[in-house]
Amino acid sequence: MASENVSVAGLAGRYATALFELAVESNALDAVASDLARLRSLIEGSADMVRFVRSPVFTREEQGRAIDAIVSRLNVSPLTKNFVGLLAQKRRLFALQGIVAAFETLVAARKGEISVSVVSAQALKSGQRDALVAAVKAAVKREVRVSESVDPSLLGGLVVKIGSRQIDSSLKSKLVSIERAMKGA
Repeated sequence: MASENVSVAGLAGRYATALFELAVESNALDAVASDLARLRSLIEGSADMVRFVRSPVFTREEQGRAIDAIVSRLNVSPLTKNFVGLLAQKRRLFALQGIVAAFETLVAARKGEISVSVVSAQALKSGQRDALVAAVKAAVKREVRVSESVDPSLLGGLVVKIGSRQIDSSLKSKLVSIERAMKGA
């Protein structure tokens, strides 16, 4: 299995690996991956949801009831529902976003893909995205799965993370570099 060559670390990695193995064993990998992607989008799309999953103020029971209602509304697979319920019961909802990211890494490895994270100052246009994917594919000689995010503080350029390598061509980092050089002179 390709995922054996991929390392996901920490608490999120352990939970993601356990869920991944259960999903493979029960032939539900695509369903669970889809469920988690929808759940991640829901959380990332709402500051209230981020606060809810990360806040220690909510009791185990409150988080359990709320997350059960959310996953029921999303109509997720039984495996995903049980897993997210377990996270609430164990007070581990704060790790959900990391678990989803680690799970996606394992799925990509199984499919022979490499995950690439791209942060840009503005949303990439279709042509820019296609050119970036083509360049990364040529460099790594594998299929590429791109996740994009926008960080206006970069001012311009990109920060591309391929596995453990990071290529920072943002204007912000160049300005910081110039500032350091000027202070040292």
